[in-house]
Amino acid sequence: MHRILTAVTALSLCTAGAASAQDYAGHLKARQGQFRILAINLGTLGDMAQGKTEYDAEAAQAAADSLVAVSMIHQGPLWPEGSSEMDMDGTRAKSEIWDDWEDFAAKWGALGEAATAMQAAAGNGAEAIGPAMGGLGGACKACHDSYRAPQN
Repeated sequence: MHRILTAVTALSLCTAGAASAQDYAGHLKARQGQFRILAINLGTLGDMAQGKTEYDAEAAQAAADSLVAVSMIHQGPLWPEGSSEMDMDGTRAKSEIWDDWEDFAAKWGALGEAATAMQAAAGNGAEAIGPAMGGLGGACKACHDSYRAPQN
């Protein structure tokens, strides 16, 4: 009986890390989904600003509205401690996020402000989108420079 308990204890200790990472798989998928939504809508707006696609006020406004909506998602549940690139595969989130959560949250807030500026500009023509794209790009870069690991 003692051997069985020892074996079960050893097995549970060995699988604890894997179970923890697996527990965060849904969190990771959710946060990656929000970034995919951001990328799709930034692409729509960027293509219009660069003249790659014809400006469409309705589509531009819808894309900008989507950026604002995503920026309003409460980030805490999507970023549980232990879900960094050091803890699990499939993410580039640096562990520094949890070392300075306030700064990370402030950078997410800056994205929201830039998205709101885009929302105000989107319906005013392709020439209005360009400067707002600069603000969005700056907000993304500020966070990525601090909290996203390089792609392997």
